[in-house]
Formats: sequence, structure tokens, C-alpha cells
Amino acid sequence: MPGKPEFWRWPESRWRNPEIDWTKGGVITCGIDVGSISTECVIMIDGELYSYGSVRTGSGSSDSAVKAFHKAALHTGLTPENIDFTVGTGYGRVNVPFGNRAITEIACHARGANWMYGPRVRTVLDMGGQDCKVIKIDEKGKVIAFLMNDKCAAGTGRGMEVFADLLLIPVQEVGETSLKVEEDPPPVNSTCVVFAKSEATKLLRAGWTKEKVLAAYCSSMAQRVVSLIERIGVEEDFAVTGGIAKNRGVVKRVTKKLGIEACDTKWHDEKYASKGFPFDTQIAGAAGAALFAKTLAEKEGRTNEGKLRI
Repeated sequence: MPGKPEFWRWPESRWRNPEIDWTKGGVITCGIDVGSISTECVIMIDGELYSYGSVRTGSGSSDSAVKAFHKAALHTGLTPENIDFTVGTGYGRVNVPFGNRAITEIACHARGANWMYGPRVRTVLDMGGQDCKVIKIDEKGKVIAFLMNDKCAAGTGRGMEVFADLLLIPVQEVGETSLKVEEDPPPVNSTCVVFAKSEATKLLRAGWTKEKVLAAYCSSMAQRVVSLIERIGVEEDFAVTGGIAKNRGVVKRVTKKLGIEACDTKWHDEKYASKGFPFDTQIAGAAGAALFAKTLAEKEGRTNEGKLRI
């Protein structure tokens, strides 16, 4: 008998670059971003993306990190012993069993956004599972300043999961569904996800459609994000990372309120599209960690230049 559909769960994913032979790599690095909702692993060969895996974070950070690595390394023959340097990031960064260093998700998302969107990016919005960060960076992806809001789940991925489950709509469809209204209704008033859920239930009973409820919630979420951004200021180019970056209903409302467009994928497409790499904002933190790992591996002499790995 099939189980109950899990509308709140993001689909797990993986990708591998068929053009790269890891056994000929000079520097093999790994970045693992253990987040509150999902865990991503990015493996790079000489600074180029080789593979990634994204899984649901379980009850233990260590197990989630291992699971993400196996997802990224599936059918490749790669093991943690083949990796020259691994950097852990995210809230579970210190619990990566085979990690050589732990670096904050703020620094890793900054570096990852620079890699993913290009060197013109100056403001990064990272919308995670339990917090929201606004990061100012330079042309090399170095953090200049940042602000973070981690007081409530209502403006984060966890809040979006709660609404997906309440309305029986897959979480990856929430954003598009919220845009199916002629005009945005007033935002929900509650800043706490528990009370927001209660308010949404009352609105449904009052005859609101699911689309209208989601529009109200996404508008409220966007307003809280914009308030945080305005405290630090926004400079072009503006980029969004993290899982909620996939929610067009929130991103579109944020950019409209700011009066500024978010980066598109043009820079990424010119550099990576020929390799078939699917643009995935959720791996930005792990990608930044893998890039930091390359720098550290070279600095500490942990490379395999000129040798065939078998």
C-alpha cells in the first residue's frame, strides 16, 4: 500500500560531467554543505565541476554528509580516500567525517555565487532552510559584509515546506502556483510559521483559493527578505542562492519590491552549458566549499599532479 505523499519534500538529485576522467585529475576536491533541510556534495576536478549530489538531511549530520557524497560519487568509483581535500560547510559543517576543514556557509555561498553567476555579482541573497542571509562580496567572491535573520522559519525553506504540506501542493510547485492570481492579496500578518499556518487555514475556510493563500504567504516572505536586504543595501549584480531561489513566486516579488533584476544564467550558460550542467542554485554553498578546498589542497601540497589515479 503506497505511503502518504510527502508534498514538503524536495526531490533528491545528482549530476556528473561525462567529459571529465577523475583518474587523471591533478587536484580532486570536495565540498559538502550540510543544511537543515538538504545536504549537497560537490566534487571538483582541478577546479571544474565533476559531479554533485543533493539529498534530504537526516537526523545526523555525519550520516547526511556520507549519503550526499555517495550520491555524488555514484557509479564513478570515487571514494573519500581519493579526495585530496574536503571542506564542510552549513550548520553541520564540523560533523563531516572525512572533512579536512570547516568554513562558514556565508563564505562558501559568497564564493559559490561568484563561481555560479560570475565576477560582477556584488550582493548575494542566500535563502536557506532555517535562515536568510544577505552577503556583500567583491569580484573574487570574498565577503565584505553580511546580515542574517535566523529568528523564525516563516521566511525560509522550512516555512515553505509547511505550506506545501498544508495545501497538498509539491513544494517545488509552490512558487509558480502563487503567481496564478490576477493581483496579490494582502500578505499574511503572522511572522511565525506556526501562526501563519493557522491564519492560512482560516483563510481557506473563508473561501480563499490555494493560489491566493500561497500568494499572500510568498508576498509576506518577500517583504521580510526585502526588509533585511534594505538594512545592508543592495548593489548590482544581485544573485540568489539556496533552495528557495527555485521559488519564482518569492524571487519575483523580492526583485519587484527592490526594483532590481536578479542575475540570469547567461554567464553560467556561456561557461558551462556545453557540458550539460543543469543550473542548480542549491549547490552554491557546496561549490564554494569545493573551491576553497582546491586552494587549501594546493597550499598544503595535497595534490596528485602528473600521476594517474588508480
